[in-house]
Amino acid sequence: MSRSEALRADAHAMEGELVELRHELHRQPEVGLQLPRTQETVLAALDGLGLEVSTGTTTTSVTAVLRGGRRGPAVLLRGDMDALPVQEETGLDFSSEVEGVMHACGHDLHTAMLVGAARLLHAHRDTLAGDVVFMFQPGEEGWDGAGHMLAEGVLDAAGQRVSSAYGMHVMSAMDPRGRFTTRAGTLMAASDELRVTVRGSGGHGSAPHLAKDPVSVAAQLVGDLQTMVTRTFDVFDPVVVTVGLFRAGTKRNIIPDEATFQATVRTFSAEARDRMREASVRLCRSVAAGYGLEADAQYLEEYPLTVNAPDHTAFAAEVVTEVFGAERYAPRVFPHAGSEDFSRVLEEVPGCYLFLGAAVGEDWSTAPNNHSPRAQFSDAVLADGVLLHAELAVRALDRDAAGTAAAAG
Repeated sequence: MSRSEALRADAHAMEGELVELRHELHRQPEVGLQLPRTQETVLAALDGLGLEVSTGTTTTSVTAVLRGGRRGPAVLLRGDMDALPVQEETGLDFSSEVEGVMHACGHDLHTAMLVGAARLLHAHRDTLAGDVVFMFQPGEEGWDGAGHMLAEGVLDAAGQRVSSAYGMHVMSAMDPRGRFTTRAGTLMAASDELRVTVRGSGGHGSAPHLAKDPVSVAAQLVGDLQTMVTRTFDVFDPVVVTVGLFRAGTKRNIIPDEATFQATVRTFSAEARDRMREASVRLCRSVAAGYGLEADAQYLEEYPLTVNAPDHTAFAAEVVTEVFGAERYAPRVFPHAGSEDFSRVLEEVPGCYLFLGAAVGEDWSTAPNNHSPRAQFSDAVLADGVLLHAELAVRALDRDAAGTAAAAG
């Protein structure tokens, strides 16, 4: 039996254990950087493997290093562990038991897959041409958990800088179940926040001319931001601005002193991001000034662009095709407007991030999407997710070890 055949057989043999682990994680979701129950579950699942395990000091992260049978480079595999502040409405028999918290983005599958990859690679450690770093990360959903783990040295956990890094994200609706997709270059958008407070002068709703109404100006800014995007940015280098929070006033006949709103901003190039940082703030301040009001506008950077190295993307596509067949891989034509803090890892070392379709039903195109309270993810993709993690690590170590030897040669 070849190594690939053995990996496949062992990955599918652990499917029942992976489902149990995923369901356990799903029942007890946690939000943010502090995930004590999740960390405890991961540590218990890794116990007995002889990995070099360390935990975070500023977060409940887990870093585990597997030493291969031969000395060589190190590669990194990452899985995020946090949930979302969403009340689950799936009706599943393993639904969240925590009020107002749900694994609505599939991170429970990511964690179970990475545990499975650690177990699988441990069983075949003698064949590894180097070491594997497993990055169990909290706080992906807006908490910059990757940034915390980078600051604490996850890329050097094996005693040397990892030569490449890989990760994947399950999708409840974007692709057919079992299909892997990715693209070279920009895969996911940069994510930033625009935070605006318009300050005026309150008064009676019947006499707006005696006040300076911040609500009408803030409302106009919501529309003006959309006009600015469509009229000053290239349609082929798109920008997305969505105002998801708007607050003002206490009663319908009272003009308040101020109105606030917050927007998420998605850009797909460094140039558009730089322009948006300046243009959005200038617009808000200028429009407010035109009505005799003031606008405090702040542009707050969050996650950078997720950029796949072209050669590593080609490598990942080749691995998927060889392991699962050509029909299981589809190159993405356009970037995804979501964002990822794995982008911070890919800023430091080359690698590739992929998507995996995990729709429960056959009609994936109309299924509730990630972050929906009704989003569901199929257990059927767990074993294949484990297998791809393992194959990427095994083959990347072979590739990087050969490259190191040739350079030394």
